[in-house]
Amino acid sequence: MAGSTDFDLYRPSEEHDMLRETVRSLAEAKIAPFAAEVDEQGRFPQEALDALVAADLQAVHVPESYGGAGADALATVIVIEEVARVCASSSLIPAVNKLGSLPVVLSGSEELKKKYLGPLAKGDAMFSYCLSEPDAGSDAAGMKTRAVRDGDSYVLNGVKRWITNAGVSEYYTVMAVTDPEKRSKGISAFVVEKSDEGVSFGAPERKLGIKGSPTREVYLDNVRIPADRMIGAEGTGFATAMKTLDHTRITIAAQALGIAQGALDYAKGYVQERKQFGKPIGDFQGVQFMLADMAMKLEAARQLTYSAAARSERVSLGADGRAEDLTFFGAAAKCFASDAAMEITTDAVQLLGGYGYTRDYPLERMMRDAKITQIYEGTNQVQRIVMARNLP
Repeated sequence: MAGSTDFDLYRPSEEHDMLRETVRSLAEAKIAPFAAEVDEQGRFPQEALDALVAADLQAVHVPESYGGAGADALATVIVIEEVARVCASSSLIPAVNKLGSLPVVLSGSEELKKKYLGPLAKGDAMFSYCLSEPDAGSDAAGMKTRAVRDGDSYVLNGVKRWITNAGVSEYYTVMAVTDPEKRSKGISAFVVEKSDEGVSFGAPERKLGIKGSPTREVYLDNVRIPADRMIGAEGTGFATAMKTLDHTRITIAAQALGIAQGALDYAKGYVQERKQFGKPIGDFQGVQFMLADMAMKLEAARQLTYSAAARSERVSLGADGRAEDLTFFGAAAKCFASDAAMEITTDAVQLLGGYGYTRDYPLERMMRDAKITQIYEGTNQVQRIVMARNLP
């Protein structure tokens, strides 16, 4: 068959490429200048939130019918990737807004969607996701948080741990046990508001990386909420939580891609400038091989992630009903991209030698930030279990 310049099967569309350019220039101008300070001070990246909201990039996944941009899964990946390239903490704004709100998008009533997706799309509120607990991490079905029906309300009691952007977000998707006899089938999902009486937060965790994104416990002390804030039917919360992660693990893969790309770009520039033995260290074959391996791993991770994003979009549109296919690809993308990011950032630090180990250069931050991508939204050990159970 004759070749054609219009063969778009394995490349993003022109719109996706334009989106990348837009987000990259915004990230470099408005987010990058504050990245080191945000990490150093462990403070929320307010400048990034303001810039993302001003450009309508803080929650691009919200459907147009609720006032959002209606961006597809690949567009969401590109936004997160480009923000993470300069500041991983800031990339958790669009990533966690999707994670927190996707249960409402997937399973919520029309009333819930109208009430909560509109403010998210406008930038008036952020959304967090409350699944993990002190004794229920990888075994999320072992959670203890209870929701007890009382007339037209549910009363919630419990503790959620490792909640990203807790205290900053207005809205929280909370998983709680409504029927303790049924284990995972006795878990329901609810929207809790920061302003609900009985909601409070623990001290921010002191972390290795992503220091600009607050991670705190969420305490629910007799929190009474209207019964219509349940997301989907009673007992379907865990299924919704797992379905959500099938889609949102891809956003963590995107974050890992961005961190790795930022590290590779910086290292590439450095080895051309740094001279030893009378020539740029980039001329040495040992250094060239390291860069080649870094670029190869990154490109493999990107192709897997974009392919998974395309599957995520097809499942969302109902055009591809094989959700288990998405389960494998989402887990594979997250696992592979995060492992690659850890290797690439570690090698980037190595290429800068002693300078890479100092805070005067951004690579030690990127290396610290990369580590969490191997851990959250399911550790990479759990991803391998998920993959093995869902082999294509």
